[in-house]
Amino acid sequence: METDETDRVLPFQLQFDKPVASQVKIAEWNPEKDLLAMVTEDSKILLHRFNWQRLWTISPGRNITSLCWRPDGKAIAVGLEDGTISLHDVENGKLLRSLKSHIVAVVCLNWEEEGQLIRGDPKNSSSYEDRTSRFFPPAPRVPRMPGVVSGDTGFMDDSEDSYRELSNSSYQRFNILCSGDKDGSICFSIFGIFPIGKINIHKFSVPTPFIDKQTPRQILNSSIYKVSLSKDLCRLIVMCSGELNENTESRESQMVRQGMHSLVLDTSIFWKRKSELHQLAQQASNIEDLTEVIRASLSVMCKQWSDAMHTFHEKFDSLSTLIIDHALDSTPQEEFLSLLGGARTSSAVHQFLVNSLGEVGVKRVLKVICGTAKELQRIVLDHLQPAAEIIGFRMGELRGLSRWRARYHGIGLDEILINNATEKSGMILVQIERFMRVLSSVEQQFSNFFNWLLKCIKLLMQEPSDQLLPYNSELVVIFLKFLYDQDPVKQLLEVDHDIEVDLETMQRVKELVQFGGFSDCEYLQRTLAKEFQQMEDSFKEAFLMPFTTISRKMLCEDLLPLFPLPSSSSSSSASVSMAIPMSISYYEDASQAVSSHQTCQHSFVDYVCFQVPDEPFSDIANCIGVIRGFTHDLSSSKNGYTSLEAVLLCVPAGYECVDLSLYKDSQIVLLLNGASASSESSGDACMMIVQASELPFISISRFTNLNLWNLYQLKDSTVQLQMENEKVRNIPHSVIAPLAVSGEFNTAH
Repeated sequence: METDETDRVLPFQLQFDKPVASQVKIAEWNPEKDLLAMVTEDSKILLHRFNWQRLWTISPGRNITSLCWRPDGKAIAVGLEDGTISLHDVENGKLLRSLKSHIVAVVCLNWEEEGQLIRGDPKNSSSYEDRTSRFFPPAPRVPRMPGVVSGDTGFMDDSEDSYRELSNSSYQRFNILCSGDKDGSICFSIFGIFPIGKINIHKFSVPTPFIDKQTPRQILNSSIYKVSLSKDLCRLIVMCSGELNENTESRESQMVRQGMHSLVLDTSIFWKRKSELHQLAQQASNIEDLTEVIRASLSVMCKQWSDAMHTFHEKFDSLSTLIIDHALDSTPQEEFLSLLGGARTSSAVHQFLVNSLGEVGVKRVLKVICGTAKELQRIVLDHLQPAAEIIGFRMGELRGLSRWRARYHGIGLDEILINNATEKSGMILVQIERFMRVLSSVEQQFSNFFNWLLKCIKLLMQEPSDQLLPYNSELVVIFLKFLYDQDPVKQLLEVDHDIEVDLETMQRVKELVQFGGFSDCEYLQRTLAKEFQQMEDSFKEAFLMPFTTISRKMLCEDLLPLFPLPSSSSSSSASVSMAIPMSISYYEDASQAVSSHQTCQHSFVDYVCFQVPDEPFSDIANCIGVIRGFTHDLSSSKNGYTSLEAVLLCVPAGYECVDLSLYKDSQIVLLLNGASASSESSGDACMMIVQASELPFISISRFTNLNLWNLYQLKDSTVQLQMENEKVRNIPHSVIAPLAVSGEFNTAH
């Protein structure tokens, strides 16, 4: 690869060397800004500008295993050891959303948006107008507990728009977040917030399109290393380690090989149905956000009312003790009714009202209960009810879409399930109206009761009571019979409480419900919290159908064994594979014609780059393998030829590859260490750029026996990299992974 000196001008230069307090294990450049996100060994995320100004540091409190940016650079996804994926705001690192998509460590993330492959073609755009803003004000936020400082609970401030923007996908290009875990599961989320599919590569029966005798194959005990979705969203390349099991007709000839493999999955459903999936994700993700608002509202309301009732009982329970101490055979309600009827005041009630409770105590309890009732009404009007109303509207939108069976049945939008969820979203509004009526009545009853108590205390203390508010004796009787030792507000906020309804009322409800065209006749027996639980269950059932439908449509198209791994144990093989540098990228290929808008578009060619391990390949040690055209190979084979090409690059003598990454314009960036370096502080290193598109690729035959690893075909055509012929930047000390590259910046550690 002879190159003129002028052609070897480096597109990068050393800006500075900066120490970090803890070793960096993951580094990713923001795709749109000069921001570098780094994960340290102590599981902290650091965000720096290119000038090394630190913007923020966060610590999720759990081990971080993967990291990637949203395509527009406004949010960052973090994979955790417990299977959680958290999304953070680029501005301040605040948690925006948390998804529990996996049950084991999330080892890789890839966030890809649809590529504008036909520029100016309106059929290529999946933009979707959300009509909700035409009829409703901005969606309500999660309420915050009074007295809690912003950030203590993880709730967002009203002044922060990041959380709302995350769910407002109307003006986002359609994008998919892919995540893979160490047990072989891959999850897909639209806009990173709406789960739309899950597959496990263990369950795939991999086809063998290049072998005359069709032999089903499976990958057992696999661990995913890297996933990469194509820019047209039609193919997913998966790099994984595992046992390749070929089930032949005779059990004696069954072969199991431990190694690193590359899979191609058909994800064309994302491209073919991107408009329908966009609309579904837009509505469903906002419904889930609003569901969280209702859940948090009910939780805050229950806590506040429970605290208010605790204050009430803390004061009034002492009356029962006084009645027992005075050897009276009565209840507090009977004593109060006797006082209301004009009978002589018992010594227990007199002592309680004058000495224990007093005028100040009555006013204090009255202020707490009435203030809490007003706060609950505010939460309902500002958070709970608006959220429920918008949910009802959005479910109505989905109900209309579900009736368009030709378009939406194919993505699993079931009309019956959506109708049921729509009815449940309407019933929650009925329950909210019912709760407000009960709360208003209870507040009035408490206020009337306390006004009467104040009047009694004034009379017992022989003080004028002309300035006191009037009271209603009948309401006092009702309070003492039904509210003194009962709590209808608390009952409505509890899930496990059933409300008794007489038969006559139930019959009238059935007639009204049937007249209105609904099927639910038992809503009066349910509490508000129970109604919310049923609504949430109906949403989960309705949205599970698209999740299951899309998952079934993603199939494995092809498998390419790359190289063997030690077969001593699956854990040791996984650890070896995790230490092997790998990279996957897609570059625009002008030679590929853009197909019709009704089919997936293949104007991008895939590149897979990896370091060849020395142990099984002693004769091609210290080499880099580069494969291209994997996703095109299956379609090419149908026309009688193979498009899969590969090349081996031999690292210059005296150096070893530490890390590698595919760079812009079909370039490969290699991070090399001097082989003689004995520690991180000594020796030298370099960063080398190789133009992949100019490499002498050769076609790989896929029709040979699968016992042979394909890399052996490249042994005689290995390309020797020379320091003087490539673009090289020397580094005055040894380096370690990771290497982070972007369109403008490179970083080595």
